[in-house]
Amino acid sequence: MKSSICSRTLGAALFAAAMLGTAPAALADIQDYEFQLVDQTVHAGPDKIVTVRLINKKTGKPVSDAIIFASRLDMAPDGMQEMATKVTPMSGTEPGTYRFKATFGMAGRWQLSLGAKVQGETGTVEGKLVVTAQQ
Repeated sequence: MKSSICSRTLGAALFAAAMLGTAPAALADIQDYEFQLVDQTVHAGPDKIVTVRLINKKTGKPVSDAIIFASRLDMAPDGMQEMATKVTPMSGTEPGTYRFKATFGMAGRWQLSLGAKVQGETGTVEGKLVVTAQQ
């Protein structure tokens, strides 16, 4: 009888250990991701490239599988949000980088607003980055 109780107790302990060992890894919170500008400045003019990096702030690692679904470039930092320009996504050159082509019609501060989905996460990563266009 004692061996039966011991074997049940041991079985229950092994089952509990197995369940704890196979618990799914906690995913990062959507707030743990951020966009960063690779270069803070560009020259004013047509067909200029802006490169951003999406990183996981906790690990410092780039996120290369995000889907950028929203982008806008305007002069909101200089009080001219109605001065917007078309943004064309391009393929990145490194893992975790995302490139955009746009026309910077004049010198000044331009705000690049981005929205992205990270695979395996719920919610949207949003970022507003300021790029300075110089003559």
